[in-house]
Amino acid sequence: MIQKSIPSLFTLGNLLLGMFGIMMALNGKIGMAAIMVIIAMLADCLDGRVARALGAESEFGKELDSLSDVVSFGVAPALIMYVASLHDLHNALAWSVTAIFPMFGALRLARFNVHPGIPGYFIGLPIPAAGGVLSTLSLFHKDVPPVFMVIAALLLSYLMVSTVKYPNFKKVGLPRKAVIGAPVVVIIAVAVAVVFPDQISKMIFVLLALYALYGFKQNIDRLAARRRRRNRRRSDDEAYHSKNG
Repeated sequence: MIQKSIPSLFTLGNLLLGMFGIMMALNGKIGMAAIMVIIAMLADCLDGRVARALGAESEFGKELDSLSDVVSFGVAPALIMYVASLHDLHNALAWSVTAIFPMFGALRLARFNVHPGIPGYFIGLPIPAAGGVLSTLSLFHKDVPPVFMVIAALLLSYLMVSTVKYPNFKKVGLPRKAVIGAPVVVIIAVAVAVVFPDQISKMIFVLLALYALYGFKQNIDRLAARRRRRNRRRSDDEAYHSKNG
């Protein structure tokens, strides 16, 4: 019984870190708020792997994971963005963009629970990646105009509910013997993040932004290929009618 509860402890840790991120953002500690989201991502990466390693996967854990993700990677990043950059904008715009991000994140999670995707790929940008990009991007609020944050939030929201394929690394397993070391990994990550908050956050931002942009480029390439096929068919039809007209 205790063994089957271990993965849920990581999931609840994810939720707890998301709540800490929200509270830190409300207190104006944007850097530490972003760090909480990043560490929550680590906990989110571990809960499923720990569950598979222990043979403790369950529908309960799946639902708890989604609920936690909405808070840690939907609400928390949106609030971090709002406090850091959007609060000076017109309320209607700032509130709408702040609300849209977690709403689309919830839609992404609901779709994932019903249609997990295809082997090796996620369909749409995973909400932890989207939330990680948004929360760490907020660290650049002094150098980035609010309108850029608005565009980034809307783009990330779109990518979450899009049909763009993203590589899925969740199936990378965790040996059963390594489960005992998982909490140690989290503790070390917390210590490193607290000592080097800005450096860690900005490094994570670059990695996550590249992952998000990969899917965006894939979408553009797919649309371009579709247009080329349509133009080719049109040219073939015109050539056929010209020849037989």
